[in-house]
Amino acid sequence: MHTKRILVIGAGMGGLTAALKLAVNGLDVAVIERGDRPGGKLREQQANGQSFYTGPTVLTMPWVFEDIFAEAGADLHERVKLHKADILARHAWSEDERLDLFSDHERTAQAIAEFAGGTEADAFRRFARDSERVFSALYGPFMRSSQPTPISIFGRFGWRGMGELARIKAVFTLWQALSSYFKDERLRQLFGRYSTYVGASPYQAPATLMLVTDVERRGVYAVDGGIHNLPEAVAKLAEERGVKFRFGENVSEVLVENGRARGVLLDNGERLEADAVVYNGDAAALGAGMFGKAASKAVAKVAPRKRSHSVVTWNLVAKPKGFPLQYHNVFFPRDYKLEFRQVFDDLTLPSEPSVYICAQDRGNPEAPEPTDAERLLVMVNAPARGDTQVLPEADIRTCEARVMELLEHCGLTFEDSQEVAVTTPAYFDRTYPGSGGAVFGRVTHGLFGSFDRAKAETRVPGLFMAGGSVHPGAGIPMASISGRLAAFSLLQDLEIQQPRSVVVPR
Repeated sequence: MHTKRILVIGAGMGGLTAALKLAVNGLDVAVIERGDRPGGKLREQQANGQSFYTGPTVLTMPWVFEDIFAEAGADLHERVKLHKADILARHAWSEDERLDLFSDHERTAQAIAEFAGGTEADAFRRFARDSERVFSALYGPFMRSSQPTPISIFGRFGWRGMGELARIKAVFTLWQALSSYFKDERLRQLFGRYSTYVGASPYQAPATLMLVTDVERRGVYAVDGGIHNLPEAVAKLAEERGVKFRFGENVSEVLVENGRARGVLLDNGERLEADAVVYNGDAAALGAGMFGKAASKAVAKVAPRKRSHSVVTWNLVAKPKGFPLQYHNVFFPRDYKLEFRQVFDDLTLPSEPSVYICAQDRGNPEAPEPTDAERLLVMVNAPARGDTQVLPEADIRTCEARVMELLEHCGLTFEDSQEVAVTTPAYFDRTYPGSGGAVFGRVTHGLFGSFDRAKAETRVPGLFMAGGSVHPGAGIPMASISGRLAAFSLLQDLEIQQPRSVVVPR
């Protein structure tokens, strides 16, 4: 009996989880990755003798990865050590205005009471209860479904469920929903930041993103030794289950014969035949014809105005002074609306940006705080026009100066600071072609924005998609779920029987 051969383009989390699931179900799988290591945006970068990150640093929903490993006959926690955070993130508006969020919602409520008063603490308790409702309503029907539609989601509630739809704020923007809970502008900013988890503006993103509160309540984790160890562990397990990896090789075309994907063409001219192909890259590149005219029919093109935002990052090695950093830290300016207008409408770097800092060496809450210079990822939002707009060096340095002004206003300064690397939207566009530098794929704006992403099944039979630009969206667990959805759809297409695992949130 012929063993079906599958080619996976890209070794990001979506490609890795797809490859592993397909191999476990008996298929001959090869992963082609143009980089030298697995991980995609989670890869550890190297420059000037230092290792650093430019991509995701937040890990949630560990049960997704427990299921991925268990299906392949392995134990996640024997291969990857996770550190659960007590303090989810530290937030600041000035030297005298700081607020921590905790994994324990009641501790968070108490902190909010001290920060903004008892009325706002009660508002948070209501917000937290409703965020759990949103998560419960959408986890299965939306996140775990391969082809969700507005009808499939809203229709499941029926006329009798209109009250529940109202409670989960299904027809509001995130900012509108937050305004119905919180009077304090700072709290709206804090929870409005959840929109940036998918590269969107809180003034245009759907209110259902409030579910992030419940996701984080279930646990925010760091990976021992660095976030890159998670994809490395998945790749190693996949290799043990028979997946072959070809690093340092680039796919120039997805071969389509008689209307079906039948393999790929490499830059060196080598043709690799397959029964099906999984594309783990930015959906925009496929739609733009970067993998051939025939494959471009697989998905719709993504217009520049439909892109999520990009980022500018500074990787520093420095000694922080005056501010007790946590692993995750956020610093807010006063004019939040201006920031998103400049990024999405004016297409400029924000003049007063919010600043995220990941203190990379503080992921283990049980370890002593660093006493010497430590690695810091400093990040601000930016427009995703890296394919057409090169940010002038002067603009980047002006933005950097504004960043340092805000940090100093919040009590944070640096000693012995060494700049290791600066990354811009143009860098992200080169690294992830077709994206324009958008690090979250298509933007999630509007009532139906969550349904606009490409799905696992494409318009070209035999060609499937996975990754952060594909449903269910950006983020490490979401990209990993997308890979499993792609594998599931592919196995159905090939009429291969498979046990369907049930991932239970906890």
